[in-house]
Amino acid sequence: MLYSLRVENLALIEKEEIEFTEGLNVLTGETGAGKSIILGALSLALGGKIDKGMVRDTGRDAYVEAIFSLDETEEKRLREADFEPEDGQLIFSRKIKEGKSQARLNGETVPAARLKKAGDLLLDIYGQNEHQSLSDPKKHLRLLDEFVKKDLDPVLEELAPVYKEYVSIKKSIEEADIDEAQQKRDISYYSHVSEEIEEADLKPGEDEDLEATYKKMAGSEKVAKNLSEVQNLLFEGEDVLSRIGESQRSLASIADYDESVEDLGKTLSDAYDILESFSHELVSTAENLTFDPAEFDQVTRRLDLINDLKQKYGRTIEDIYKSKEEADEKLEQLNDHENYVAGLKKKLEDISKTLNKLCEKAEDIRKKGAEALSEKVKESLKNLNFLKADFEVELTRTSYSFSGFNEGQFMISTNPGEPMKPLSQVASGGEMSRIMLALKTVLASADDIKTMIFDEIDTGISGRTASAVARELKKVSVGRQVILITHLPQIAALSDRHFLIEKSATSDSTVSSIRPLSEDEIIDELARMLGGDVITDAVRESARQLREGAK
Repeated sequence: MLYSLRVENLALIEKEEIEFTEGLNVLTGETGAGKSIILGALSLALGGKIDKGMVRDTGRDAYVEAIFSLDETEEKRLREADFEPEDGQLIFSRKIKEGKSQARLNGETVPAARLKKAGDLLLDIYGQNEHQSLSDPKKHLRLLDEFVKKDLDPVLEELAPVYKEYVSIKKSIEEADIDEAQQKRDISYYSHVSEEIEEADLKPGEDEDLEATYKKMAGSEKVAKNLSEVQNLLFEGEDVLSRIGESQRSLASIADYDESVEDLGKTLSDAYDILESFSHELVSTAENLTFDPAEFDQVTRRLDLINDLKQKYGRTIEDIYKSKEEADEKLEQLNDHENYVAGLKKKLEDISKTLNKLCEKAEDIRKKGAEALSEKVKESLKNLNFLKADFEVELTRTSYSFSGFNEGQFMISTNPGEPMKPLSQVASGGEMSRIMLALKTVLASADDIKTMIFDEIDTGISGRTASAVARELKKVSVGRQVILITHLPQIAALSDRHFLIEKSATSDSTVSSIRPLSEDEIIDELARMLGGDVITDAVRESARQLREGAK
């Protein structure tokens, strides 16, 4: 269950930490007090989108944290989905700064999408307008499938790859539907592909060897050119050695006049010897280079051929040969086109039989589930003051898909003697809210989700119907956690923990706060909800009786 929610610097909230309990947690407050901010903060902690302007003070970080305490069933479900709880807890957090967020799960940085995936395993959130989804028949089959999930999922897992193969074979048959002229063009094209690759006679790894050889030979050419330039600069024409020899003789002629000149002569003589040795090594190195322009041209042309084939048929030699295999396969199909198409049709016939059996298996599960769901929803509707309502799930067949060949639609009659009609044509907004609540209560009994959150599902109802909704919500909260925002005192009176959300304003800011109420404070809040601005002793006594009657 959701143990606590911490919110800092978000919308109207400066800093709040809320500790929830098992059973029915009720949040009330005057219109505009900021009740929706609490659920918005929770949604954010569980990976929801960041809305512009949600950070209260842009100069500081905003922070939300939701801590879930887990039972053995929840821990097992999370581990099966590759999440690792610690000490029976899972901690979701988001830090928001300058429009960017950092998401963490038990302290480990994760993508926000991973928070959402984990949150979907732990709680079910029902927003104010979710009942509108009941107007879309496409959602009805999903709700039925949710009800029969444990039995249906193994069948759908088996069905999915069969349907994928079915689609692939159908596509192949459609692609094979060509006239004689197109057949000849295709044969010509695939023959060219096969012959071009075969004539190239490529060897595995040949491209890598050639590239290494090309690089070495291209380097040899540059080395030979630069060595030749050095030789020309130093030793062609009036070369350096001749000038050093002349310089030696000039120094020798004046050595008797100054002893230091003799040392200069020796240094110049050493330079002559070094440069002469360098000259011999330079010539030897240049002569030993093995650059063959003809061979280099051959390597270059071979590489150009391989790269051209890569551009046409794949990034590697293996890809090129795979293209040849595909071309040969196409040629075989085209040259024996009639038998090829006949073989595909036989495959389609066989796979269709298998697919149809799996779809029928899924349909049988849905039919049984539809009967059970209808009975349970009718009972729940009765509890929600639809005293004579009739409800059923109408299943029809359509084309194959990953989920089988069924479509589903909810049918309802809210008054005796009225024929069954599609739900979207019958129910009003308030009725839709109650019908969705009926479905949610039934579906809750079919899954392991322990935390359910309702945001003002009581919109559009009052009086005896409100009391009926309150009793149904109380029943749902037994053995699980229900958190709801409400404006009806009949529902609030049944709370196991009651939170009041209040808004206060100063000259320069407005702040929302939330706090749990004591028993006396609950009476006061129920009185406010019953009587509005004027709370008389009679109103307070009515609130007390409402609360006592709920216990």
